Amino acid sequence: MATDSSPALDPARMIAEARRAFFVMFALLCAVWVIQIANWADDYRLTVDYGIVAQRPGRLADILVAPFLHVNWQHLEGNSGPLFVFGFLAAYRGVKKFLALTLLVALTSGAAVWVFERAHVVTVGASGVIFGYFGYVVLRGLFDRNLIDSLIGLVMGASFAYILTTAVPGTPGVSWLGHLGGLVGGLAGAWIFRDRGRDRAAAPAAATPATGAAPGAPAPSADPDRARLLKELDDLGL
Repeated sequence: MATDSSPALDPARMIAEARRAFFVMFALLCAVWVIQIANWADDYRLTVDYGIVAQRPGRLADILVAPFLHVNWQHLEGNSGPLFVFGFLAAYRGVKKFLALTLLVALTSGAAVWVFERAHVVTVGASGVIFGYFGYVVLRGLFDRNLIDSLIGLVMGASFAYILTTAVPGTPGVSWLGHLGGLVGGLAGAWIFRDRGRDRAAAPAAATPATGAAPGAPAPSADPDRARLLKELDDLGL
């Protein structure tokens, strides 16, 4: 008998992952604020000493530090809300995957600044990582063929499309290179970290013939995508 071996959507597991993602983002945000307090108390020496300075090999490692630093309180306040919202949406499907994504977008954002920015500019802030999360959230559902994530991506993309204006040249005082680099990393991350388990599960289900079915009984579905879609609609109450 053919069976649908596509992974079932487990609401309990989703809730557990969402809870874990909430606490991870809360802890991350607390860490950024604690660092800001230390930075402010030291007259923002951390920003000067550990911000990204382009084309300096000795400052290359600062790519991984700069997202935690900000130039003032207004800078941090402006980043805190989007960092938490987009970070949570990127993390609620799995914290391990989220941590790998964070490393990826920090590297692509920082590398774009380090390679292409003017040599005398010091760049800090979480906005490049935020753009990475945004790109990931918008495309993840498409690559995973997941209804819920596709709807989230559609809503977030439509609601926050205006932020893409700061990923092109022209906004004074904003590192559009960091934004663009983070966005590219997030879009790539949606493909790199896509759910490969569904593709592996679909192949045996499609190849196994149905046998032993009772006379007159409806044939089990050989389309795992359709079965998963129906399950997600049921979980949404539709």
